[in-house]
Amino acid sequence: MTFRSRLFATVALPLLSASLIATPTLADARLKSLEIAQASDEGQPSEDELLKQQQEEQQRAEQEEQQRQADEQKAAEDQQRQADEQKAAEDQQRQAEEQKAAEDQQRQADEQKAAEDQQRQAEEQKAAEDQQRQAEEQKAAEDQQRQADEQKAAEDQQRQAEEQKAAEDQQRQAEEQKAAEDQQRQADEQKAAEDQQRQAEEQKAAEDQQRQADEQKAAEDQQRQADERKAAEDQQQSEQPMADESQQAGEETPAAEPVPEVVETLTEEQKQEIAQDPGKTDETVVLPVENGAAVLDSDKDADNAGGQESRDNRRKQREEQRAQEEEVPVPDTDDSAQATISEEVREAVPQRIEAAINEEGKRVDEAPEFIVPETTNIVNNTVINNTTIVNNNNTIDNSVTQVNVIERVENRTVLEVGDQLIVRGDDRPRLRRDSEEVFYDNLARGRVRETIQRPGGVRIVTIYNRYGDIIQRSRVGRDGREYILVYAPELEEDAPRPGLVDVGYELPPMRLRIPVSDYIIDTSSDPDRDYYEFLAEPPVERVERVYTIDEVKHSARLRDKVRRIDLDTITFATASAEVPMSQARTLRSVADAMQKVLDKDPGETFLIEGHTDAVGTDKSNLVLSDERAESVASLLTEVYGIPPENLQTQGYGERFLKVRTEAAEQQNRRVTIRRVTTLVRPLAKAN
Repeated sequence: MTFRSRLFATVALPLLSASLIATPTLADARLKSLEIAQASDEGQPSEDELLKQQQEEQQRAEQEEQQRQADEQKAAEDQQRQADEQKAAEDQQRQAEEQKAAEDQQRQADEQKAAEDQQRQAEEQKAAEDQQRQAEEQKAAEDQQRQADEQKAAEDQQRQAEEQKAAEDQQRQAEEQKAAEDQQRQADEQKAAEDQQRQAEEQKAAEDQQRQADEQKAAEDQQRQADERKAAEDQQQSEQPMADESQQAGEETPAAEPVPEVVETLTEEQKQEIAQDPGKTDETVVLPVENGAAVLDSDKDADNAGGQESRDNRRKQREEQRAQEEEVPVPDTDDSAQATISEEVREAVPQRIEAAINEEGKRVDEAPEFIVPETTNIVNNTVINNTTIVNNNNTIDNSVTQVNVIERVENRTVLEVGDQLIVRGDDRPRLRRDSEEVFYDNLARGRVRETIQRPGGVRIVTIYNRYGDIIQRSRVGRDGREYILVYAPELEEDAPRPGLVDVGYELPPMRLRIPVSDYIIDTSSDPDRDYYEFLAEPPVERVERVYTIDEVKHSARLRDKVRRIDLDTITFATASAEVPMSQARTLRSVADAMQKVLDKDPGETFLIEGHTDAVGTDKSNLVLSDERAESVASLLTEVYGIPPENLQTQGYGERFLKVRTEAAEQQNRRVTIRRVTTLVRPLAKAN
């Protein structure tokens, strides 16, 4: 029986029965009243009595009804209570049954899980046994396969040996045939080479005869000049007292003494420690490599000229200027590097450049030949032709110094300046390549203006003085916008001297104050370096004034102000300036960095330096190193698109060895790149 059925039986059904029983009682009371009323009509009791009696009966009936309803309500409440108690008991019974059922289910689940665990363990044990059996079977199969492979390998080796023997027989026959062909070809080539050699010797003999004739003529001219000078001196001497002879005898120049060598006393560990912080020492910083030369090219020059004594002198000078140097911080921008250049000079640059470009000149038909001073003399500190020569000990040379032309090789001239050989190249052919038109105008004060017209309307305008020194160079774009590459304000003042003088010797010895790794990059040992960030760094020392590009080329002291990248991934063969294309690809990262610098400022200038080892003569090494610099510059232009006007080249021969040795050394046959913009051009004043 459901809960609802039990509730109907215990509550609703008794109430319904009580209602049915109570209904006749109310009807009987009303009937009895009616009977009393009828009896009254018959003369029995009075109407009031009947009414009263009726009211009493009615009150009694109502009381009975109320009592009955109270009894029914109490009975219903008792039934309800019984029903609630019965429901509570049934709920407890149901909960007990549900709990027992849950416990039975849990017990069954536990029993089933235990059975499943046993089943799983049995299956796992069986699987492990199967795996073990399979592993044993696989091992047996592998053993069989290995034996089969070993047998096959032995057969293959036997077959290969037979094939190799057959191939070797064929190779030997082919080599013998090739050797016969090579011998024949070598004989043909030797004969052709001998013919070419004979022709070259005949041509060289003709050139030698011509050169000897020229030299003889030059010697005769010099002899004639010497005779004329001697005659003038004899005439002068005849007019002087005889006592002057003893004075003149005492003024003869003593013979030069041999320069003492520099003996390195630093260990490799000490070199490495100094390289990390060169500013802590006043000594000459030496490259931390075996037989390494000085880091600064100016120190190399001084070592070559003065040896250990020169080093000691430089150390003393650095000690004296240390306090003064430390008060001036290392420049952190190009603008701070040019802080000593007046704002007046900077502001006047655009107007002067524009005036020179627009200056009216006289058009000439051919490219000009610049003057090369052949007999520039300095006697007793007297400057002739406004040229001053300063020696490596930072003092003015009191002896007679001449600038002589030693040799002209194509577009290069080898000059002897005192006891030093230098090479001057002409970069005009490299700049004129692929041009549409080139023309020249003679300007006032012996200046020449060269205009190179390129496809698309780009113009390269260069102003030279009479010696070929660049006064200014700028690029004018097709939109008319002008970028200044080189501008030397001092040359604007009609200075007639050539740029052969090392003006850097007027400066005190430089003291490197940054780590060597932040000053020099070797592309082979540091290929992942950010070359753009390195090239964009400012000079390591303040720039006193704007120098000419030739002053920078011919002064190691000035070049030391800027950082350098050694392209030691370009390995030149002995006596060769050719760059193999396989090595040219190693230039890509450096060329990309140069292009990023030019994208930011198209007026930047880079100096490409060429160097050789110490094998060969000074003259031949100078020409070779200049050819190497030009080869790399041409490659940067033709392969990587670097504009040629942004590249300056200069060869230094064996003058600045990286490794101090007279033997052939690959590290000395190198090319170096420096960004020299801050040295050769006034920068616009930063706001």
